[in-house]
This record gives sequence, structure tokens and C-alpha cells, in this order.
Amino acid sequence: MFNRFINRDHSWLDFNERVLQEAEDETLPLIERLRFIGIFSNNLDEFFKVRYATIKKIAQSSKTGKKVLGGKVAIKLLEEITDRVIKLQSKSNTILDSIELGLKKENIHFINEKQVLPEHVDFLNEYFISKISPALVTVILNKKIQQDFTDNSAFLIVKMKLKESNENKNKKNEYALIEILNDLERFIVLPKNSDTQYVMLVDDIIRYNFNKIFSFFNYNSIEAHMIKITRDAELDLEGHASKSYIDKIMESVEDRLINDPVRMVYDSSIAKDTLKFIINKLDLNKNGSIIPGGRYHHRRDYMNFPSLNRKDLLYTELEPLTIPGLDLSLNIIDAISTKDYMINTPYHTFSYLIKFLREAALDPKVKKIKITIYRLSKSSQIVSALVNAAKNGKNVLAQIELQARFDEENNIESAAKLEKGGVNVIFGVPGLKVHSKICVIEREEKNKVKRYGFISTGNFNEETAKIYTDHTLFTSNNKILKEVNKVFNFIQINYKLKKYNHLMVSPHYTNNSIFRLIDNEIFYSKKGKKAGIRIKVNSISDYKIIDKLYEASQNGVKIQLIVRGVCSLVPGLKGFSDNIDVISIIDRFLEHSRIMIFQNNNDPKVYISSADLMTRNIHERIEVGCPIYDYDIKNQIIDTFSITWNDNVKSRIINRKRKNILKNNKAPIIRSQMAIYQYYKSIMEDK
Repeated sequence: MFNRFINRDHSWLDFNERVLQEAEDETLPLIERLRFIGIFSNNLDEFFKVRYATIKKIAQSSKTGKKVLGGKVAIKLLEEITDRVIKLQSKSNTILDSIELGLKKENIHFINEKQVLPEHVDFLNEYFISKISPALVTVILNKKIQQDFTDNSAFLIVKMKLKESNENKNKKNEYALIEILNDLERFIVLPKNSDTQYVMLVDDIIRYNFNKIFSFFNYNSIEAHMIKITRDAELDLEGHASKSYIDKIMESVEDRLINDPVRMVYDSSIAKDTLKFIINKLDLNKNGSIIPGGRYHHRRDYMNFPSLNRKDLLYTELEPLTIPGLDLSLNIIDAISTKDYMINTPYHTFSYLIKFLREAALDPKVKKIKITIYRLSKSSQIVSALVNAAKNGKNVLAQIELQARFDEENNIESAAKLEKGGVNVIFGVPGLKVHSKICVIEREEKNKVKRYGFISTGNFNEETAKIYTDHTLFTSNNKILKEVNKVFNFIQINYKLKKYNHLMVSPHYTNNSIFRLIDNEIFYSKKGKKAGIRIKVNSISDYKIIDKLYEASQNGVKIQLIVRGVCSLVPGLKGFSDNIDVISIIDRFLEHSRIMIFQNNNDPKVYISSADLMTRNIHERIEVGCPIYDYDIKNQIIDTFSITWNDNVKSRIINRKRKNILKNNKAPIIRSQMAIYQYYKSIMEDK
């Protein structure tokens, strides 16, 4: 009997291998390939902090069987993950070496502490004294005293072989720890030498200056190797009842720095006695993933590798497009009063959303603004607009999710700014994350209340809007916005369930809504009518929904799935899922939009949603899916889905073999993200 589900953790590692394939792609600009190395590494960091840490807890628990979802024995799964990651890390090292060779051909050289040119000595001495030395945290390690290695930081473990003296008769080696703080620039661009550009990692500048750092020690030789520690990052919100929710979040975020280590990546050339010393210090022998690597770690820093004024080694810039009918110099609220509009970032400018909120902040007729916030940029114009509205006497309600993973501190700071500015800030529903992306404003028009708003698949974040593909619907449709208002009512008074005729709302209705839509396609298929399901999500791992899609497949419904990340569904099983095809797109933009298209006997039903098809999104979060009623917008979503489905440049086939095979590159060549940009550009130019 075949397995009808793919383990979600193995599937996630398949996804991250697709990211690594982009770094390997020699058709991409070299600096962009380096940045994909950074994305690959950052993804792994978060995976170990959360998923690996969770599985480790299951393995160490006293529960019978110690199994994770899907029947895998936890301890066995930890071993499988470590083996796979070691192979992927090795592959990433090879790819990085090839990229650096390519950069050399472009006269860009990485140099280490032994390759410093005479003309760079003064620059490096000055840079170390002024920028690096004041920020260094250097600790002499003692076998008897417990020292902490903070979470997800890179360290140099220094070993000094001491000269014999009266002071250290019984001591041959001295160990020290240097933390490479995240505040330091990792890549230092040295002064140019003719046409040659030199880049040095801060790690090597530190090595170059060991004589200054350790001048107190009488040593014969000194060596340093990098390690990187990743700790359990799951929040623990239990504890003292008198503590506020914010205090619990902050305390738990701080605990991440000292939580149990779950992974150590180390330089494979490190001396055995040094490695043993560190492993014992961290107590990593029990269920910790110990992964050999190269000389440099913390490769997520490559995400911010400097551009070096080399546009030829970067993606060609794409100017964000405007939307016919929505003029940034005119009143957007007036435009939305007569017609729905949709912005599709990053193809369209995110400025429309900011402009909408700024108009609402100033418009005397606007009385109320309600918005959910999941992730904000560091200097958010959203916060500024909401504070502006509150200062103009508007009743502003902002629901902000404090448990947005790895953005907790930023969200707490944003909440404080909003509260200080007069905004009514609430923190959602106990036990449920608020992941919906919704906003509604109320405007007095002719002695009546008229609603305007937007529903999105993505976060209201100016920075991520430049690289995440998302759909945001602007509407004044009262049937939809009245139900959006109900969602806010539920967030505020969550013991009263609401009824929805248009929206799909988790945690109470999304599952049943999707099942009804799938059943409708099964009904039409059995009648010999037009039936089909097309879904685009980040992940699909909810077993009940997967089984429902299998049922549809067995009843002749053709199903096309575009899944960026985890896919626990197994397509192409004869007589079981052979009507299901799955692809994944990894390219310059992060595919983030969630859409569902149901054929409905040639009268398509189209939805956008904040929810992936994962158990947590369906049952453990507040999510909102919204129907698209505007004929033109509906067709645009269907068209762009088709363009994405026909991609034969960046599309990988997902199947039970899990090989991440690229689609055949046959004419016509379709790179969907570039084709979609041209699609929207043609719409803009035709109007």
C-alpha cells in the first residue's frame, strides 16, 4: 500500500532544495545567486528553531510512541533531517565555491586574513579600531564556569597554544569565544585596486587582528574556527497569571537566547579537542543536530550582500506598475466607490494601500478605521497613517498579532507607537493567531454609513511588498465589508459566532466552505459537466482537505495545484490521485498569494485568502478568504494562474519521487513572473 501523505518536514526540505537550485542556476546574475545562498541558510535557521525543536521535544517526551503527525517516529525523523541537511549543506558549499569563481572572473575577489594587500593594511587597521573592536564580545572560556552561546549567532572559537611559563605550568591551551554580532556589517568592501574589487568578511578582519585582541596572552600559535548555534525558538506563554500578555511575549522572546540548542554547524577543519570542548559546553550529545560545514557560517548574511555598483550582476529592475482607474494623484476612495480594484504586488505599486489609509486619515467624512496587522516594516507608513487618523479624531482600531514569529519585538514596538498615538490597540483572541489581512473604514455619506476597505493575501508591509507576490482587493461592496466588520466584532467579542454568506472565515467556517466547493465540482463532474479545481498556496498539509481533493480526483475532477513550499499531498497515484498535478515556482519574487478557482460548470468561483491549506490556518487562526465578484478582476486572476501554470523556466514538478525536476524548457519559453509583469503592463498601456 502506498503512502498517501508526504511527511511535511521532508517536503519542507524539498522546498529549500528548490531555493538552493536557484543559487546553482548559472543563468542568474552572480550576486542574486549569492543572495539565494542567504535565503537557503535563513530558511534552515528558522526550520531548526521551530520545526526541529518541536520534533526534538516530542522525541524527549514521555508520550507513548513518541511520534509526530503522519506516524513517523520522532527520533528517527531527527536523524533523517540531519542526514538530509548535511547533504544540502555540502551542496551549498560547492555552489558557493562556484559563485566565488564566477565573481573572480568579474574582478571581484574574496580575500582572507592571509591575503591582505599592503595597500589595504591602513584601511583594515582603521576599520577594526573604529567599527569592529568597540562592538566585539570576547569571552575567555572556562571549563568550570558555564557560559552562554546566544541563539542563532556566529562565533569564532579561538584556541591558543600557550608558551610554558610559571603562570600556566599545567595549562597547554586557552580557549576564547568571539561573538560576531548581527549589528556588524558582514561583508567589508575594501578600496579598489585598479579595476579589481576586494571583499573581506568581518570574521577574517577579526582574525587579522588577533594580535591586538589577545595581546595579554603569551601564546606560541593561535587558530580560530567558526561555529553557529541555533536554539529552540518556540514561545512559552505559560507561567505567572499576573503577568501581562506583552510581558509574557517579551520574556519568552528573551528566553530564545538561552533555550536548548537544537543545532550546531561547525568548521569541519576544527581540531577534535576543540570540537569536543564545545559540544560538552553545549550538551549537544542528546538529540542535537551537529553538522559539519566550511570555514564560514551564518550565511543568511548573503541575503544582504552589497551590490558593489554592479547592475550587470543583479536582476534587471522592474518599475512598479500603476492600475488604470486608480490615480495616485486623485482620490482613491472615490474611485473605489464605483468599482472594485485589485493591486498585485510587487507588479503594482504598494503606494495605493498607503494612499488609501492616508486619505482615510484626513477625510472629514471618515469616522472609523479598523485594521488587522501581522507583520510591519521597521519604519512603517501604516503606523504613521493610523496615528495620523487618530489625531484627526477618527475612531481607529488596530488588531496587532504579537505572536507573529520572529517579529514579536517589532510588533510590540509598533503597538506602543499606535497606543501612544491614540489608536485603540487590541491583541486578538486567546489561543488563536489573527492572520487575516483586512481593513474596513466607515464614512458618512448623505446621513448614511458607507463602508470601504481591502482584503489581502499578504502583510501590510512596504518592504516585503517589493518581493512578495500578493493580491489586495479594494472594494466598497457592502455585502463583503459588512462581513469583514463581523470578523472584527468576533475578534473583540469572541464568544459570539457570526454567520457569513460571502467570506470564508477560520477557524469555524473555512473547512466546511472548501468542502462544499469541492463537493460542487464532484457533482458537476459526475453529471458530465465542466468541473475543475485550481489552487495556489504556500503550503498544503491538512490531511482532511488532502483526502477531499483525493476524493475529487477519483470522481474525475481535474486539479491543478501551485504550491511554493510544503506539499503533503501525493499527486499522480493511479486510480487515486492521477487527476492531480502539482508544480512549485521559485524565482526572484517569493510566491505568497493564495487563490482558489472552482470551475463551477463554466461559471468560475474565485477566492483570494490569507490562509494556506494547513491545519493551523484552517482550525487555529483567524483567516479570511474573499470571493471575487468583479468580472475583470476575476479574469485577471484566472489568466495569471494560467500563466504561472504554464511556466517552463522556474516551474518544478512535485510528485512522489520528490526530485524537484524542472519542467521541459520547450518553446514558447514562459518565465511566469516576467510574463505576469508584461501582462499587467499591457493592461496599463491599453487603457
